[in-house]
Amino acid sequence: MFVVMIKKAVYPGTFDPITLGHIDVIQRASEMFDEVIVLIAVNSKKKTLFSEEERLQLAKDSLREIPNASAIITHGLTVDSAHEHGAVAIVRGVRALSDFDYEFQIALMNRKLSPEIHTVFLMPHEKYTYLNSSIIRELSSYKQDVSEFVPDNVAKALAKKFL
Repeated sequence: MFVVMIKKAVYPGTFDPITLGHIDVIQRASEMFDEVIVLIAVNSKKKTLFSEEERLQLAKDSLREIPNASAIITHGLTVDSAHEHGAVAIVRGVRALSDFDYEFQIALMNRKLSPEIHTVFLMPHEKYTYLNSSIIRELSSYKQDVSEFVPDNVAKALAKKFL
């Protein structure tokens, strides 16, 4: 009898909105893991441009080309969601040293809470290292073209938000 182990990872974030940098990290993770679950985090302390349902739909639409990636909404701790979905790893994108410092602290706390779940840091392609959702929202609010930084569906949704 053979037992097949499916290695799952979760990739948590607010994704307000999802960017090509996020998708690059998800693509890289999808090559390392059998399944990548994008966790659309709901953080009551953060004011988001898009609702949780809108962020979920934007992510799902943006991930259609990555067959082993999916997106869900999550409330609570990432390690709890990782356990709930049978994940062995938490994927985090790191663009710069400042990201690493923050992410390292979170990774250590997650290890304390769930030592069996590993944190994997992935760097996006260098063309996305300066890119984040806050910058995209800011540019969009000034009616700037962000189509080279986000999927088409996200660019359209941003344009509608800032009519």
